[in-house]
Amino acid sequence: MDKLLIRGGRALQGEVRISGAKNAALPELCAALLTDEPVVLENVPHLQDVATMVTLVRNMGVSVERDENRVRIDAAKLSSPEAPYELVKTMRASVLALGPLLARFGEATVSLPGGCAIGSRPVDQHIKGLQAMGAEIVVEHGYIIARLPQGRSRLRGAALRTDMITVTGTENFLMAACLAEGETVLENAAQEPEITDLAEMLIAMGARIQGHGTSRITIQGVERLHGATHQVVADRIEAGTFLCAVAATGGEALLRHGRADHLEAVIDKLRDAGAQVEAVPGGIRIRAQGRLTAQGFRTTEYPGFPTDMQAQFMALNAISRGAAQVTETIFENRFMHVNELLRLGAKIQVEGKVALVEGVERLSGATVMATDLRASASLVIAGLVAEGETVVDRIYHLDRGYDRMEAKLRGLGADIERIK
Repeated sequence: MDKLLIRGGRALQGEVRISGAKNAALPELCAALLTDEPVVLENVPHLQDVATMVTLVRNMGVSVERDENRVRIDAAKLSSPEAPYELVKTMRASVLALGPLLARFGEATVSLPGGCAIGSRPVDQHIKGLQAMGAEIVVEHGYIIARLPQGRSRLRGAALRTDMITVTGTENFLMAACLAEGETVLENAAQEPEITDLAEMLIAMGARIQGHGTSRITIQGVERLHGATHQVVADRIEAGTFLCAVAATGGEALLRHGRADHLEAVIDKLRDAGAQVEAVPGGIRIRAQGRLTAQGFRTTEYPGFPTDMQAQFMALNAISRGAAQVTETIFENRFMHVNELLRLGAKIQVEGKVALVEGVERLSGATVMATDLRASASLVIAGLVAEGETVVDRIYHLDRGYDRMEAKLRGLGADIERIK
């Protein structure tokens, strides 16, 4: 099992390229199932979750060719509209195949995802929404089995309002509605940039969509979609992670392709902490000197402070001046990185959904264990500023969402290596 060995104490300096967003690439790979013509995705990141999704669609009989950051998907000969447990269990985003398969083929069998370390993410909203669009759905033997009623060839448009804001639910309904009869209106829709990017891809394929990027999306169904070429949007969470890493180490860097307009809540907090952050042509520039000031925040849906940045900013707070309160509202069990940060000398107290972080002047290196994707990133940031050596174990979590992170950090001057 791979580990990262980090020798802390170096300020990050230079330039880093931000990869395409995992959370855009995964639904977009599924969106390619909506047409029998080739779809080309560019700026696709090299990640374990992307590799799993490619394996999943290949398992259905889809042709997938990959060349560096370019992926060509041809679903003309898709033969098995099924996502088996063996693949779904490793990646919850596999449920995104449900909507496209049902919309194009009139049937789909998708395994229920397994448990998730950071909390439950139920798929009942997906099932309710697709049922409202006319699908007949049963859950048997751990599988969601969906089909159109006898005599119907297409889903029908509907007014959908989910009980809570759900990103993957919005994406599933958005894809399914493109081929449905009539109009579908998504109320209480998620507004993340990755959803806007998916909608832009679908529009390039011939879909009729309005309102993406707002809480109300309207889709006029069409009979078929065609092939297209689409560039995956830059990963705002990777960009936010590098911003926190540079800020923690007191460095200066340019994040190529970073989108400041997708990270306003995080950038505001970094500025309040004392870092200089500005949008520049082609990216984001950050400069930080000395210890910053700890900042409190509350995670919430986009455009609020993202839950996927909570752990990384907590690592920054851990070595900042003063104290700050961090409130997690999205997922339960998302403070599992706290015990590992404590091993490095951080001072953090957790009570329920609230963590009180008291900044310390220095952390000291130790062996720590990653528990989930973003927790991994927080431990890497802590290791970059800790005295001595830090070993981060179980970095397969990190590989799910960061494209060659240690190589990018080395390019910024970090002393970091992967131990096989």
